Order: sequence, then structure tokens, then C-alpha cells
Amino acid sequence: MTAARARISLANLRAQNAALDAQLEAAALRVVRSGRYILGEEVAALEREISASSRVAHAVGMSSGSDALVAILAACGIGAGDEVITTPLSFFATAEAIVRVGARPVFADIDAATLNIDLATARARIGPRTKAILVVHLFGRMVDTAPIADAGVHVIEDAAQAIGAALPDGRGPGAVGAGAALSFFPAKNLGAMGDAGMVLTEDAQLAERVRAIRVHGARAAHVHETIGGNFRLDEIQAAVLRVKLPSLPAWTRRRREIARQYRQAWGETPLGLPPADPGCAWNQFVVRVPDGRRAALAARLASRGIDTAVYYPTPLHLQPALAHLGGRPGQLPRAEAACNDVLAVPAHSELTADEAARVCDEVRAFFLS
Repeated sequence: MTAARARISLANLRAQNAALDAQLEAAALRVVRSGRYILGEEVAALEREISASSRVAHAVGMSSGSDALVAILAACGIGAGDEVITTPLSFFATAEAIVRVGARPVFADIDAATLNIDLATARARIGPRTKAILVVHLFGRMVDTAPIADAGVHVIEDAAQAIGAALPDGRGPGAVGAGAALSFFPAKNLGAMGDAGMVLTEDAQLAERVRAIRVHGARAAHVHETIGGNFRLDEIQAAVLRVKLPSLPAWTRRRREIARQYRQAWGETPLGLPPADPGCAWNQFVVRVPDGRRAALAARLASRGIDTAVYYPTPLHLQPALAHLGGRPGQLPRAEAACNDVLAVPAHSELTADEAARVCDEVRAFFLS
């Protein structure tokens, strides 16, 4: 009898952490023994290290990527009565952050190839109340914001999935807009062991405002200059991330290798493949499955021990919590079409050569056998 093959998941944090086990334990113990658990030297050191590795002047540790987005919006002075243009194809936190500061999300359709926001459409939606365009570097593919650089509004980056990504000119998150929000959710390319995030920016004044916002709007003890929140990064998460950060370049290279392998293996299939992009960080490898066959492909892969997921099944303008905005089916046809056919397959940095080959073969067999 042939032994059952191990399941191939969308992330394998056990394998990733096992390689760093001794260092992670030492880092956690260092924090436990320090007696300092919030906004101490671990956070400060992580901020310096990510600022250097990202080549962005300022990094501010935050409690999550979602809170990082809220803090950037607030630091840009965006609030009640303002509008922020963004994409309908993203995790809910993108639009939720806009609502949390009292502003109104305005959705612009996506580019069908990259799945990122269509900047020409976004620019056309700018109105008298527009204060910002919030771009999402979806699945690790950066949006080149040059077409809206002169639009007269803040450009804010949701880079939750894009640490390690870059444009052809070498600029990464935080260097193309007012500020970028990173997420260190455990399954991200650089993941903590809990929730954590960061703001990257070249703007020293914005960085200082974000630092105040993360501690209830206070720059000095008991002097609250603005409304903020409890958005602080824990020391133990910062220590974990400091252990993992040196491995990020190698992990990113591995994701890029897998993406090249998949694009080559599936070139003869009817799948809609993500475009080649040497700067993409490939937080997810997302294909488009034509002819209503997504569920069948996902079922076939599941039966062969390969996990998949849909990012995202419902566009943001049709989410129940945003019904008050008046979103209706048919308003954003490219995003709605994508939600009906996108499918993510395993492409994480711990994927072995045999596992990647299995994914390649099973997808090809579905279409070509």
C-alpha cells in the first residue's frame, strides 16, 4: 500500500518556524526577562531594521496592518465628509479603515490583468471631497502610482501583502505614497506570532503623527493632542519579527521561483495567469479559472491533498456592512468578474520542490488530460 502523501497547505508556519526554533525561543525569553513588554527596545530595533531593509526613512511599529491603515488616514487629516478612492478587490480592512476615520470609500474598478486598482478609472472618480487614493499592492504586486502623482490628493498604500516587493525603479512600499501600511499577520511573507503591523513613510512629520496616534494621540504623557487609539506593537512580536527578518530575502526569492515555475507549467492551459513581474513578492499566487470551473478545480485539488482559497469571493462594494454606500451588482464589472473566478494555490516559501511539482501536475492534469 502506498503511503498517503502529506497535504499541501497555503502556508506552512510550522516548517518555517522550526528552522528558527532556537532563535525564536531565545528572543521570546529575552523579552520575558526584560520586564519591558510594550514599546521597548525590541520595537525600536525592529523599526530601525525594517527602515533599513525597506530603504524608507521612517518605520513605526503598529498593533496590526488594519490599525496602521487607520493611523495613516488619520495622520493625513482624513475624516468626516472626506472621500477616499480605493479598490473593490481587497480584504475588508481596506475599506473598513476609511469608514473607521469617518470618511466615505469610493470604489474604482480594477485592471483585469493585474487585479490591482485601475488608476485611470480612479483618477476619473476624483471629486471635490476626495482627499486620498488608497491603493492596494494586491498579492504582493505593487501599483505604480506615477499616473496619479500629480492628482492633488494623498496617495496611501495598503501594503499588507507586499513587504519585499518593488517597482522596476527599485522603490518599495512607503516610497511611492504618503505612507504604507504593512501587516505581519502570521501567514504574511514576514509573519509574527500574532497580530502586528507597521507604517513606512518618507515623511518625518507624518511618522511623528502616527507615533502619537498609536498611543491615544499623545506626544507626551497625559497630553492628548488628537484622537488616536491603542495601536502599539508588542515587544514579543517585535522580537519574533527581528528573528525572521533576515530570512525574508531568501523567502521572497523562493516565492518568485515558484511563481515562475507555475507560469511556465500552466502556459498551455486556459487559466488566466498573473503577469510576470520580477518585483512581485507573491504573497499569494492567484489564477483565474474560466468557464465556471473554479469549484471543480478546487474540488479536484482538494481530493489530491492540495489546499486552495478564494481571495476574494465578494467585492467590497457589495459587502453587507457597506450597503449604505449604495453598491449594486454590475457597477464594477471587472472586480465582480474576478471575484467569480479567482483561485489561490499554494506558493509559500516552505513549499518543497516535490510539492510544487505536485501542484503543477495536478492543475495541468485537470485541464489537459
